[in-house]
Amino acid sequence: MLSFLGRVLGHSLHHPAWQRARRLVPFLFLSLLGSLAWAHGVAEGDKGYIQEISGSNIPAFVYLGAKHMITGYDHLLFLFGVIFFLYRLKDVGLYVSLFALGHSTTMLIGVYFSMAANSYLIDAIIGLSVVYKALDNMGAFQRWFRFQPSTKAATLIFGLFHGFGLATKILEYNISQDGLVTNLLAFNVGVEIGQLLALALILIVMGYWRRRRSFLRHAYSANVVLMAAGFLLFGYQSAGLFLN
Repeated sequence: MLSFLGRVLGHSLHHPAWQRARRLVPFLFLSLLGSLAWAHGVAEGDKGYIQEISGSNIPAFVYLGAKHMITGYDHLLFLFGVIFFLYRLKDVGLYVSLFALGHSTTMLIGVYFSMAANSYLIDAIIGLSVVYKALDNMGAFQRWFRFQPSTKAATLIFGLFHGFGLATKILEYNISQDGLVTNLLAFNVGVEIGQLLALALILIVMGYWRRRRSFLRHAYSANVVLMAAGFLLFGYQSAGLFLN
């Protein structure tokens, strides 16, 4: 896969960035498989818990929302890509707000009006959102099309897909209609709390890394690995789409 991508992006496969990325991909593959298996177990446990809840239960849904975001590797990978080259907190706040607006809108509307799609299809698109952001960070669109798509619009649009993925999963849990609006709002608050906690950790790590000379040297490699992670997620979910 990396060989093909190297040719498409116009970089030599012997370039140090690709060599570093190749060494990390097997580890990434095993890590993602483990995360997917663990996340499936978490989701099944949450499903049983949610089905037992009747009426408004704000603390429970705040907790579940925060838990979903913190364990949502696909959301975190996209968020990591979005803020990778954002140095000012003002810009970080703007882009994270656009992402939050997108996923909050489709999650709330999707669940309230019972608008669901195949979860594998939505998760495959979410995997491609990670690929898109990595390519954007590598300047691929400028190189290919001499054109830079709006990063703000892309963040908002992919946020809509991420939120639709959340809505689809919640609907699969057969959430009770009793106290639905209150519980949905509580879940969304939890998602935002989880996102802020994850964002704080990412910013601390990125802040430390950016002060090192190695940041610019390894930035391209990091986005190659991010792109590979997106393709792995896309492939995994696509397989589920056709096999289930």
